[in-house]
Amino acid sequence: MKLKIITISFILSTAILLISCGEEFLYRAPQGSIDQESLANEQGIELLVTGAYACLTTPNWGAGPFNWIYGSIYGGDANKGSSPSDQPAINDFETYNALPSNSYLTQKFSWVYRGVRHANTTLQTIAMAKNTPEEFLKNKSGEAYFLRAYFYFEGIKVFGPYLPWLDETMEDPDPKVYNDIDIYTKVLADADKAIQNLKDIQDSPGRTNSWAAKALKAKILMQQGNFTAAKPILKDVIDNGHTAKGVKYGLEDDMNANWDSFRENGKEAIFSVQYSYERNNANFEMALAHPSGSGPGGCCGFFQPSNELANSYKVDANGLPFLDNSYRNAPYVTERNPIGEPYISINNDMPVDPRIDFAIGRFGIPYKDWGIPEVSWARNIENGGFFMPKKHVFSKAEKDANLAGDINEDVGTGSSMNVQILNLRDIILLYAESLAYDGELSEAMEMVNKIRERAGKKDNIIRLENGEPAANYSISTYPTSHVAYSNKEECIKAVRMERKLELAMEGQRWFDLVRYGGDYMSAAISEYINFEKTFINKFTMAANLPATNTIFPIPEGEIQTIGVDENGKPYLEQNDPWR
Repeated sequence: MKLKIITISFILSTAILLISCGEEFLYRAPQGSIDQESLANEQGIELLVTGAYACLTTPNWGAGPFNWIYGSIYGGDANKGSSPSDQPAINDFETYNALPSNSYLTQKFSWVYRGVRHANTTLQTIAMAKNTPEEFLKNKSGEAYFLRAYFYFEGIKVFGPYLPWLDETMEDPDPKVYNDIDIYTKVLADADKAIQNLKDIQDSPGRTNSWAAKALKAKILMQQGNFTAAKPILKDVIDNGHTAKGVKYGLEDDMNANWDSFRENGKEAIFSVQYSYERNNANFEMALAHPSGSGPGGCCGFFQPSNELANSYKVDANGLPFLDNSYRNAPYVTERNPIGEPYISINNDMPVDPRIDFAIGRFGIPYKDWGIPEVSWARNIENGGFFMPKKHVFSKAEKDANLAGDINEDVGTGSSMNVQILNLRDIILLYAESLAYDGELSEAMEMVNKIRERAGKKDNIIRLENGEPAANYSISTYPTSHVAYSNKEECIKAVRMERKLELAMEGQRWFDLVRYGGDYMSAAISEYINFEKTFINKFTMAANLPATNTIFPIPEGEIQTIGVDENGKPYLEQNDPWR
């Protein structure tokens, strides 16, 4: 059976403080030697490693691996949705006014270090183990190094590389560490240790393996801007990589297989968070991000795709995207219906990439197996628009199979659907990017066309009850005569557009914009705001995001909590753009 995180019976009561994922940032339970020694065996170490995986989950909407706020809302995939008064902390993200006091930033920062702390405790305990098989210890240390690298990488993506570095050598239960070094090198070293120590094949599909560690290292290098070092690793993963169960990596014919509790851990998933439908084990991070009213889950109308994203799916007469951004010109793929019946929006009969209705819920288009969306599914049209999130939202079949539904008596809708932290589609397009930057344009476009060919397969065409396509779908691969095959700038545009279309609503967009450079990011966000405010008035209050603001501020509360040294120097210094 697959690894089910969090659902652990901790039979060693003395270990509770060591394995908890709920403590505050930089606080660690007392390093009682008796407690750790009692865990320094196969059973105890297995519990600790499983507990480290458990830290991937969170009961907080502002933390976790999905990054629907930091990656997608901040990147222009979506706006907050819902109503202005509900979860006002997110309002500041969508209008680019988030400050160091924002509570969601505190949640993310704390989540990162909870995971780091647990990985460290695991590595400390492994070092204590005696009379334990070396192969077992090596593999478990590889899992811990992988998870620590991942948590730190999440911290870097959001807060930048100047973060406190805590590792297994720390014995102080209340460590005071400065954030005065760039930790990229240390995180990459962890990824290398994971690659060296992890098995290729694991005993359950939910565990990481050496190929996942290689993919993680490549992602870290790409975010760092080291395309040269990442490129051969990306190629190796694509050509030779396989899942923890030994299945060769490949693209699923049906894109829905990547967002389906019944078909999880498939050949496209490199590493996924393993959720199960129980109150504390479901994908609660996304609990707000479902259609409202009579829609799937009935809560809570957040995370509504943007007009800018929706119109990006326009295609020309050849089934190709508009790389010159003219997709922002009227008419639009979906517009407000002035009459209001039968839907609150109408879909124009222009040709669109079929991925629009895979990533975005639109009125008049079947929504998975739930039928045609009803008006109540859009909670507040004036504040959030008339699009709905779709990829991560569970199907009716999953709900009927007791794999999804309400997971909290007050508020919370979720499912056992996994979240792919690492996947092949992302790796293929990162490789295309590295090829494009090196001037290998034909090879880069070949990677892009792999993604586009899959998107056009019959499994990915949404149909009405009568069997007809639900919209005017059109998608083609780029012909070798296209300018992207001969012009580097156009090739890079094609790759970037493909990432936008393929990875939409997956918490990735903002981090891509940052990789493209501060000036590019600032211009892209400005264009997004200017377009979106013609549809939703609140964007007239959005701030211009400077090119220097490629990271978020360190939470003010954390700076105050850890305090200053004996000379009055703060241990945590605020990031330069936010001082």
